[in-house]
Amino acid sequence: MVSRAVTQLYDDILRPSGLRVTQFSILATIARSGEANLRQLEAALAIDQTTLTRSLSLLQRDRVIERMPHPDGRIKAVRLTRKGRRMLDVARPLWAQAQNKVLRELGTTAWHDAARRLARLLHVAVEKRRLGRGAMRSVRRSPRRPSGN
Repeated sequence: MVSRAVTQLYDDILRPSGLRVTQFSILATIARSGEANLRQLEAALAIDQTTLTRSLSLLQRDRVIERMPHPDGRIKAVRLTRKGRRMLDVARPLWAQAQNKVLRELGTTAWHDAARRLARLLHVAVEKRRLGRGAMRSVRRSPRRPSGN
């Protein structure tokens, strides 16, 4: 419930840019390195592949990002288009405005405490998901036992 309310606050303030906060995060992450592949974005944003792929498809459809050729054809790399850079340039000060609003309401000490706790929660969640994937891989790899029938 809290995450939805915070997301809505950022979405409302970012609206003039044409971006939602999730899209802003994806574009800002791509912009930091110039280009990024799916795995890099998954790791940096702690987002599942299905959600990320859907978001990237919409951003590509709207010509905000473009796919990049990669020597390894299995890797899907993307970069911002000129339109994507312009949208991000409009969104950055709006995002800062949302951030400042949250800081004013919470206060610096509470903000830092919340950020520390959320970082820990994120670490635990990502680690659990990573371990779960490893367990699923080992289950898929284990040989099937013949049934007793």
